[in-house]
Amino acid sequence: MDNSLVSDARPAASNNLLKILGIGFGVAIVIGAVMGGSVIRTAGMLAGHLGNEWLVIGVLALGAIWALMGANSYAELGTMLPEAGGGYVFLRRAYGEFIGFAGGVNDLIINVCAVAYLAIVSSEFFCSLFPKLQGYENLIAVVPIVVFGLLNWLGLREGDLSQKLISTLKMLLFAGFVAACFMYSGGTENPANEQIVRFDSYFALFAAVMLSFQIVNESYAGWYSSVYFSEEHTDPARNIPRSMFTGIILVSVAYLAIHAAFMYVLPLTEMAESKVAGANVADRVFGSAGVVAVTVFGIVTTIGIVNAILLYGPRVPFAMARDGLLPRQFASVNKGGTPAIALAFLVVFGSLAALSGSFESLLAMTALFAIIGDGAVYLALFVLRRKEPGLNRPFKAYGYPVLPAIVLLVAVVFLVGYLVSNPVNSLIALGIVALFYPAFRLLKRVSQ
Repeated sequence: MDNSLVSDARPAASNNLLKILGIGFGVAIVIGAVMGGSVIRTAGMLAGHLGNEWLVIGVLALGAIWALMGANSYAELGTMLPEAGGGYVFLRRAYGEFIGFAGGVNDLIINVCAVAYLAIVSSEFFCSLFPKLQGYENLIAVVPIVVFGLLNWLGLREGDLSQKLISTLKMLLFAGFVAACFMYSGGTENPANEQIVRFDSYFALFAAVMLSFQIVNESYAGWYSSVYFSEEHTDPARNIPRSMFTGIILVSVAYLAIHAAFMYVLPLTEMAESKVAGANVADRVFGSAGVVAVTVFGIVTTIGIVNAILLYGPRVPFAMARDGLLPRQFASVNKGGTPAIALAFLVVFGSLAALSGSFESLLAMTALFAIIGDGAVYLALFVLRRKEPGLNRPFKAYGYPVLPAIVLLVAVVFLVGYLVSNPVNSLIALGIVALFYPAFRLLKRVSQ
């Protein structure tokens, strides 16, 4: 197995990314990649699992703290190795080319599936407004993928502007929804000590909290997106940490506010029984216009994540190709600073996945890859501290080694929990991993 750390031979073509991004973009990409329409559904799920408004608020706050602790580790890695590609860069440097390749391929698969899934979700929202279009959701899902793909093809400046506009619109929609809820005169008061779910033991309470924490953790996915652009920030040592921490704090405030607003409008019992609590809230607050309000909210917040993924996703195959792990064509950058071939790959295969609708089982299996990848990145912080102590670290993780170790431990707990609860998907996923090595050898030979 070839475990060489780096390959010095990088293509000498016009592969220069533009170093033009500031902290505003960093915050916008975090907001854009994280905040989605899932809150419409998850609020009821949390109420059903926890049965107490303060437990709901507490688990949401715990999710924010967890994301900030993860960002603490990512900030050190991203400022120490300010290269495009996100976690792939850290994995390759810490463990060698094959592990880096496996992490990069995993990231690419997840991005293709996520783009397709989110585009279909947005098209389902859209078709609910226009019933005559129902049945064409998969075809309509291709539209936002292609539109945002073309927009990002124009260049990084256009992508920067579009992401800032979309993220601002998201925050305004969240703020407007929250304000409308608290202005609603028929609000209910859920007593702080009201417990609609009774736990037989502390273990049952712990299990409910952990299940809810996993749901919240998924709603924060994408907080690390700023590090994919480390090479394109004008001042990565300053921008990367600040953008991640600021973005996570803004998202957490929005999540806490909208859940509090939902619980102000609906009795906790009604929330717990609802599959789409946000829709019930919108119906109560906006009346007959509630369906339209929640649908527009869902469309904008969801397609915003599609745009974010199409922005950061191409940086992974770009970085892999530049390192000689994928065909060098993927490392080509157009005049606007976009990894054009890598973007085209993501758009084409994301569209095909959306049209086929057969990606959902693969997306479920790649959840295991994502958990393993997160754990491997958190461990890379310790590996590189020991292996390369002389590397310049503009930002050092706070509380090292205790806080990063806690994050790593929780990631291991998530991994064990997934393996136990999803044995079939785990076996299939591990079978796919077994194919990574021959693919790595083949693609590396082709790329040289």
